[in-house]
Amino acid sequence: MAQPPDQPARPPAAPGGGGTNGTAIKAAVVLVAFVVTTVLVLGVIHPTVATTGAAGTAAGPSVSTTTTPPVATTTTTTVPPRVPVLAANASGVPGAAGSVTTQLQTSGWNMVPPVNASARVTVSNVYYVAGQKAAAQAAAKALLLPASSVVPYTTSAPVSSIGTAEVLIVVGPDLANRTSTTTSSTVN
Repeated sequence: MAQPPDQPARPPAAPGGGGTNGTAIKAAVVLVAFVVTTVLVLGVIHPTVATTGAAGTAAGPSVSTTTTPPVATTTTTTVPPRVPVLAANASGVPGAAGSVTTQLQTSGWNMVPPVNASARVTVSNVYYVAGQKAAAQAAAKALLLPASSVVPYTTSAPVSSIGTAEVLIVVGPDLANRTSTTTSSTVN
């Protein structure tokens, strides 16, 4: 059947029913969604931070940032250094250096046999040779000694020789009274 002459002919509808105008709208929506997604993803990957000016106000436009939650950390015990450590009894308490040696040795320290110091001291010190400050600090921490007790080794330390030791613990009465005397030897 033929169309009446007063009605113009219509082009056939495009698949999907939108025609040319509907296709342009769909393309615009897809393009806007792509741009918004890209901006959000880049904002997470490369967050920007507002800088603060001299007066304490933010310089530039206000920027929101994305933060990540903190990662859980596991606390582990530190493995004792493998440097040779010598304990010298300068406390007058029999067995004090032996007790310190045993205490540190059971914790994994590389201890050499304890000795008696050549003089008595009033407080304990942990001496270290060049390059072994961290090991001396770890030893002091293990013995609950203050950080101020860690000092560089000099010949004024109250021992005749440290031999192969790289850390020297001079046991004073403060440390001797905290450790148990587990040996009855006179050299300790």
